[in-house]
Amino acid sequence: MNYLERDSGSGYVEVGTVESNITEYTDMGLALGASYEYRVAAYTAINTSSYSATATATAITPLVDYDGNIYEIIVIGDQLWMAENLKVTHYRDGTAIPNLTSDGDWTSTSSGAYCIYNNNAANEVDTYGALYNWHTVTDSINVAPAGWHVPTDAEWQTLVDYLGGSSVAGGKLKESGTSHWNGPNAGVTNESGFTALPGGARYGSDGGYGDMGAYGHFWSATELDSSTARSRVLTSSGSGVWRVNDDKRSGLTIRCARD
Repeated sequence: MNYLERDSGSGYVEVGTVESNITEYTDMGLALGASYEYRVAAYTAINTSSYSATATATAITPLVDYDGNIYEIIVIGDQLWMAENLKVTHYRDGTAIPNLTSDGDWTSTSSGAYCIYNNNAANEVDTYGALYNWHTVTDSINVAPAGWHVPTDAEWQTLVDYLGGSSVAGGKLKESGTSHWNGPNAGVTNESGFTALPGGARYGSDGGYGDMGAYGHFWSATELDSSTARSRVLTSSGSGVWRVNDDKRSGLTIRCARD
């Protein structure tokens, strides 16, 4: 076991204990925006180790969407990102986002809509998130939780550049292993903690589904022309991140960034 201690400026106090090899701890009741230092010491019934090096963390508001889903958050460079795909079924003001299951309805709508891959709840929406068309991304009542937004193409590029460029950033963004990604999941380290998943897509041309396990498609908020918008794609077969011009009718996953 390990003692966990926190210093808010007036000396260290014990805030809890954690099992060995645990790398996350949620500390509650902190002042929003304040920074705290933490340290740990291992102990047994007989001995206590010296303290670890200190780590600094800043208290932030938990990310909760309208439906009550709580999302992990990750800091990458100067940006804050969701570490999970969006799965909300309402806009920020509580307006329901239509769930369009019919292929014809999906391809013909010019309004916001979402779906679950293959219209099958067994496809782990809690893991992969929902698929949204681009009209949902840009609706003025906002699909992102308060204080967050769907990132622009430029914000995606800032992320990619920070992680070493388009040829290697995908490996630093993808979830490690092959639990969700098809093998071999090439070049993966997930050193960013972004834990990108291959949620697949719904095609704007015919409403069909594909790519789950092989590709992660992520919307940006950047329009290219009247029918297409920018997205980013990661693949199981390489370590790159690719900028794509996608049909606005396509159903892709969303990761939000902090305002």
